[in-house]
Amino acid sequence: MTDLLSIILAAGEGTRMRSTTTKVLHPVGGMPIVGHVARAARRAGSNRIAMVTGPEHQSIRDVVGAMDPDIQFFEQSEAKGTGHAAAMARDAFADASGYVAVVYGDHPLLRGENFRVVLDRLDAGLDVAILGFEPNDPTGYGRFITEGERLLAIREHKDASDNERQIGLCNACILAFRAEVFRDLIGKLGNDNVQGEYYLTDMVGLANDAGHKVGYGVAPENDVMGVNDRAQLARAEGLFQDVRRDDFMAAGVTLRDPRSVYFSYDTEIARDVVIEPNVVFGPGVVIDEGATIHAFSHIEGAHIGPKASVGPFARLRPAANIGAGAKVGNFVEIKKADVGAGAKISHLSYVGDAIVGADVNIGAGVITVNYDGYNKAQTVIGANAFIGSNTSLVAPVNIGEGALVASGSVITEDVEADALALGRARQTNKAGRGKAVFERAAALKASKTKEK
Repeated sequence: MTDLLSIILAAGEGTRMRSTTTKVLHPVGGMPIVGHVARAARRAGSNRIAMVTGPEHQSIRDVVGAMDPDIQFFEQSEAKGTGHAAAMARDAFADASGYVAVVYGDHPLLRGENFRVVLDRLDAGLDVAILGFEPNDPTGYGRFITEGERLLAIREHKDASDNERQIGLCNACILAFRAEVFRDLIGKLGNDNVQGEYYLTDMVGLANDAGHKVGYGVAPENDVMGVNDRAQLARAEGLFQDVRRDDFMAAGVTLRDPRSVYFSYDTEIARDVVIEPNVVFGPGVVIDEGATIHAFSHIEGAHIGPKASVGPFARLRPAANIGAGAKVGNFVEIKKADVGAGAKISHLSYVGDAIVGADVNIGAGVITVNYDGYNKAQTVIGANAFIGSNTSLVAPVNIGEGALVASGSVITEDVEADALALGRARQTNKAGRGKAVFERAAALKASKTKEK
């Protein structure tokens, strides 16, 4: 594959967002806008990415650097236009081979396929290929001046004549060059325009003057929409969610009310999962086949096993791992806990920093008391244990397999397997009594079944 350096321009202040957060760090689908652009560049085959930020944009470097440590960062200390910004990445493109693509960093719906539209034109022999689109309203966009399939120039809206403003084909967000052509032209840009800025788009005219082959490709309008204010951010989020919903339903996921379910960029859902209305997925969620997510649940950083049931009104926080066939019911919160296969935490409980064994039953109002104000501690509950309602398990504590903890207890000491633990005043462990209680209850159930 041909080497590809992508230069992402992210130096703008984004004042129309009216935010203390830099524009390109506002999230769409749980990922910063500029993160979507970087991911699209990687998916298009970029083996190198350079990002140009402003002097007050350390936050961008921190966030994006954590997402993709191989990105190189450069600074545009003065706002002198897109051409000047791209030139700040000189140390990256000075030795570039293959292709150089310059892309604006505020396009969250951009996909690798959009890059390939213009990169394929370079593969076919062009020296320069620019991505265009046909918006419903072209006001404010640079216009493509064309002659057949040849792109002669890009005229910025403020510099365009009345006739040129009637053109419907506009500049999108990706400008691709053969590396040697880019190096030759970037230093020849001038600023003889209304804004007094160095326009990257003027490289099209320079390329034509130098006898290079210049063309264009066209992308869908939604793919290349930019974000400049909160209204556009909301629209981008809506478009992103529509695509994700359609993709999941096409893959065999049932959405009872698609418009009320919100996904993140990395949500993974297997077939035959059912998702009821008003469910929100934060980043890092994986759901296995046949699980059901009931209404009004909020899930982030969690793994839900096959045929498990979550909600309604459940909250799964990061590192919640729900086993096959397990049940996490209404108003239950799980955080950094492994819940074993078939376990039941049906209602009104908090389980954090815990290991819950298979087929455990946790009653209403149970709390794992995991924090002492300074440190977190772990609770371990063995398989087939039964934790009665309104119990507080004060970590660190271990509940043995098959143990029975009486309702209303405060457990501060380990409970051995098959024991009955009562901690309402002074904790008492009665060896073997838990098993005896379970056997008596089983016999009673069996006798009732016979009577029917």
